[in-house]
Amino acid sequence: MILFAGIPSESPIALAIAAAETLRLPHMVFNQRHAAHCQLRLEWGAGGLSGAIALGGSPIDLAGITGIYARMADVGVLPEHRARGRTPPDPVALARATAMCGLFDDLLEVFPGTVVNRPSAMGSNMSKPGQAQLITAHGLKTPATLVSNDPDAIRAFQAEHGRVIYKSISAVRSIVQEWQPGRDLAAVARLPTQFQALVPGTDIRTHVVGDRVFASAIASDAIDYRYADRQGHETAMEATELPPEIAARCVALTRSLGLVMSGIDLKRTPDGDWYCFEVNPSPAYSYFEEMAGQPMSTALARLLAGEP
Repeated sequence: MILFAGIPSESPIALAIAAAETLRLPHMVFNQRHAAHCQLRLEWGAGGLSGAIALGGSPIDLAGITGIYARMADVGVLPEHRARGRTPPDPVALARATAMCGLFDDLLEVFPGTVVNRPSAMGSNMSKPGQAQLITAHGLKTPATLVSNDPDAIRAFQAEHGRVIYKSISAVRSIVQEWQPGRDLAAVARLPTQFQALVPGTDIRTHVVGDRVFASAIASDAIDYRYADRQGHETAMEATELPPEIAARCVALTRSLGLVMSGIDLKRTPDGDWYCFEVNPSPAYSYFEEMAGQPMSTALARLLAGEP
């Protein structure tokens, strides 16, 4: 039995559920929006973890669950627990949902089967400079990087490397943009920012699902292909194959971060070098599956069911 957890209508969850249905794999869904009405019991004893989960019906023994795929949202952002006009959220429902989701996070940490992914494994993406050190330890190159709030240091970095991009240091999503010479740097003094030498070449978004690797080559003139339409550009992508040694490094990097599934941003330069920018521990793979025809949801469902 597979357990999916999160918002069922969100594309990554929806595709995985659909794949399980197509493959006729037993599964159930913990709809986080109904968390206040769900129950979870965890027990630890000499035999390890035991317990049960009830999602509006009869309790299901945790021993019957083979794998869990979770994309949990912050409870406070769910419509059920937000104020409506002058009407505050139901404090009892909010407390119950918060407790249920907190206990579910505990389950994700201690569950003995496959979990995609455990909360404790998400930490490396909280610091992109820190994660970059882990990336290079696995033989993947990273761009020349400067994290600074010193305008003079930033100007010197740009003078050395020419074209430079900037983006968020943390896991908070930002739109990658090219830094324009002469731009006012006054705001940077209050906000340390990550600058990197612009690497020419082809973006290769790579997803690792267990031992399988799915690479998508992206064609776009935009600096950040995810937001190409905002910059007046288009994006196209197609499935491609990584060199075996690069694929192996991606799998090893994913495992070293404690992840079962990851989204890795690579770039192949015209000279044949490979650069890695970051590893996403909770990738929205659905965008790439739909654009490049990659069967990642099927691979994920099989992995969670314990199938080869």
